[in-house]
Amino acid sequence: MYLDNAATTRLSRRALAAMLPLMEGEQGNPSSLHSYAREARKALERARGQVAQCIGADEGEIVFTSGGSEGNNYLLRGAIEANRDRGSHVITSAVEHPSVLNTLRALEKQGRIQLTVLPVDGYGRVSVVDLFAALRPDTVLVSVMLANNEVGTLQPISSIGNLCRERGVLFHVDAVQGAGHLPVDVQALRADMLTLSAHKFHGPRGVGAAYVRKGTQVVPLITGGEQEKRRRAGTENVAGAVGMAEALMEQTEDMEQEKERLQSLSEQLIGGILSTVPDCQLTGHRMERLPGVVSFLFEGVSPDELLALLDMQGMAASAGSACTAGSNEPSHVLQAMGLLNGRRCAPLRLSLGRYTKAEEIDRVLDVLPKTVARLRG
Repeated sequence: MYLDNAATTRLSRRALAAMLPLMEGEQGNPSSLHSYAREARKALERARGQVAQCIGADEGEIVFTSGGSEGNNYLLRGAIEANRDRGSHVITSAVEHPSVLNTLRALEKQGRIQLTVLPVDGYGRVSVVDLFAALRPDTVLVSVMLANNEVGTLQPISSIGNLCRERGVLFHVDAVQGAGHLPVDVQALRADMLTLSAHKFHGPRGVGAAYVRKGTQVVPLITGGEQEKRRRAGTENVAGAVGMAEALMEQTEDMEQEKERLQSLSEQLIGGILSTVPDCQLTGHRMERLPGVVSFLFEGVSPDELLALLDMQGMAASAGSACTAGSNEPSHVLQAMGLLNGRRCAPLRLSLGRYTKAEEIDRVLDVLPKTVARLRG
């Protein structure tokens, strides 16, 4: 029972099949001039066009990266550096991914920006009214995620994007957790910059993409050669880019059908757990959430013991973000939502994917209540 798809997903067969020809035999460097290189360049640019098509962008607006953390660092650091003359005030939310929050806090500590961190409500949502009140004449950038990686709550991105566009403020969207599972159109979202990571939607690990709207100034994070039109130095991961594009195309083509299936399974999980486990709380918004992510708090239970016992019974889940696993600090997301307040409780995130089967949900509903009762006993 693999229920940790929000951490990483299984590589799809279609993506693997697209990658294999580029991983076997002669592999040309796309920056060279011979025939092998030209074939690699064609494959890379075809992948760039496919990714752009899936998010409503132009292919020239796509920069391939090594994943979400690099993409967020590139876009945040690069946009702040390139637009210093426009201001130094940056706004984000209290529930962002560590690659956003920790990056901005580091820049604040260095004296390069003034940072405002917006609070969220009990569901983990940002208020557009709060954002409006926080905007200043020197606000240069707003960064808010599309969907939360711990509780699955969706943010009012289009409304935030419209407000930023009206005020002439750059808007960055971390879409890592939502892309491939929800429709992502950079025009509708009014995003100037957006981050993707392939392994979140059944693509390969170690590759991602950054969208940079035409005309938006971003200083490169990695300097050296002239790859990616001088926006990211280093020999491109051609096979990874091709696998990413194929996985995103596959997810986009049957998105509505898969979304409905995952929503149905999630509702089965939510209803079953809330009705069979006492002192249990659903976290995140019940409706405005990712279709395959559900999360709970169980009173009087140790999170480490809960995950260990579930693992012993063949159930792979998590307490929250994989990027903070092993930390002794409580979840910054749950703290920002006001759900902890010194309570002894275990957060549990169950995240479904393309390969999750209905019978696995039945098995979870049999195993989980007994495990929680055993720990409480």
